[in-house]
Formats: sequence, structure tokens, C-alpha cells
Amino acid sequence: MESQVVDGFGVAHFLAQTDLVGRLVLLVLLLLSLASWYLIVTRSLAGFLEQRRARAFLARFWSSGSNDLRRRLQDEECNHAFARLAAEGLDALADSGGGVSLAAAGGFAEYLSRRLNHVIDDEAAAAEYGLTVLASAASAAPYIGLFGTVWGIYHALVQIGLSGQGTLDKVAGPVGEALIMTALGLAVAIPAVLAYNAFNRRNRLWLARLEGFAHDLYVLLTVKGVAADPADAPPRSSGR
Repeated sequence: MESQVVDGFGVAHFLAQTDLVGRLVLLVLLLLSLASWYLIVTRSLAGFLEQRRARAFLARFWSSGSNDLRRRLQDEECNHAFARLAAEGLDALADSGGGVSLAAAGGFAEYLSRRLNHVIDDEAAAAEYGLTVLASAASAAPYIGLFGTVWGIYHALVQIGLSGQGTLDKVAGPVGEALIMTALGLAVAIPAVLAYNAFNRRNRLWLARLEGFAHDLYVLLTVKGVAADPADAPPRSSGR
């Protein structure tokens, strides 16, 4: 008997009693949840692979000689920002040696700085991918769930008004639906806000490392020159 009561008032029982508005609320929450988890999984995996490729590249970069570095960069796949920064730096150096173009008319140092900054700006823009969806899910999901809660309570009041008595069998369905909507809204919002904060922190650290490497590359190309010995390379970037 007890199991029949539990089955009769299960989650599926409450959700089966929802009307069109309740189903629309459930659909919106489901879409937000799917979008959030898709971004969480794909961005986490992409960030892990990019970090691993960057560490391997930096180890090869600072252990290479100047001529060997040019050859290695030609064979490298520029699938992360550190490789693109190094390639842009060497391309800028090659462009400056082939005569003064319009882009390099302001001098090599300024030309190199512009090209490195463009790579960092592009990476900063790419790092923002998906954060708007996560922020929207984190902020909107509780209110969408709250709307479903209010709608369920409204149904409970209507049932009480029609029956003239607030018995459990009249209000259990709408009240259960209202509580489930609240729980679903929180279930969507909590992972989204945690992921949003984690990705924001990851982006700040990643861009800080990029700016540090760009500074070291700028010094290496403008002050020491590409022919500088790799042992003289700035030790700060070798640890990143």
C-alpha cells in the first residue's frame, strides 16, 4: 500500500498533470540545461587539450636555437595561442627584413607589438565563447523555475476554490508541480554559475600567461634578436 502511494505521488505523476504553460517552462529549463552541459563538457575538454599543447610547445620553444626555431615553427600546427604568437612574431620579423611596407612603416617594434596584440585580442574574444549562455542560464533559470512554482500554486488555489476544501488529493498535484519547478530551476542554475566562474578564472590566467609570453617574445625579437642564444631566454616564460 505504501509503495502505491509513493508511486501515485512520484515526480512523473506530478509532471503528467502540468498544462501547456508548465510544459513550456519544463522545455525552456531542459534547453538551458542541455546548452549549459554541452558548453561545460566541450570547453573543459578543449581547455585541457589546449593547456597540454601549450606546455609542450613552450618546452620546445625555449629549448630551440634560433634557426631550429624557424624550422620547427614551420612544422608546428598553430592550434593554440602560444604557437600563433610565436609564428606572428617571426612573420613580423621576416616582413620587416623585406623592405618597408605600409603595415610596418611605424618601425619594427611597433609593428611587432600590433601583431602580437591582435593575436591576444583574438584569443580573448574566442575565450568568451559560451559564457553568455552560461550567464543567462545561471541568472534566468531560477526565475523560470519560480514562474513554474507560482503557476503550480495558482493551480492549487484554483483546485481549492473549485472544491471548497483544501484536501491533500486536491492540492498535492499542483503543489508538487510547483516544488519540482523550483528544484529544476536550481538544478539548471547551480552548474551554470559554477562553470561560468571557473571559465572566467581560467580565461584570466590563460590571457595573463599569453601576455607574459608575448612580452618575452617581444624582448627576444626586438632587444636580443632572433639569433640570441636560447639559454639567455627569459626564465619567466620557461616555467609556463
